[in-house]
Amino acid sequence: MTVSKELLDILACPKCKGDLRLNEAGDGLICESCKLVYEIKDDIPIMLIEEAKPWEG
Repeated sequence: MTVSKELLDILACPKCKGDLRLNEAGDGLICESCKLVYEIKDDIPIMLIEEAKPWEG
């Protein structure tokens, strides 16, 4: 199972409050403004700024 469209519609980047999108692998949420990826573990987005990884896209 992946993150539902309804959840994606209400989630925002905790750093800049911008929009997030699902990455191609379906295992992370990308904030293009902050250049961060928030991992999804066991179908739960980890929305902690200190846990985010740099996005190189």
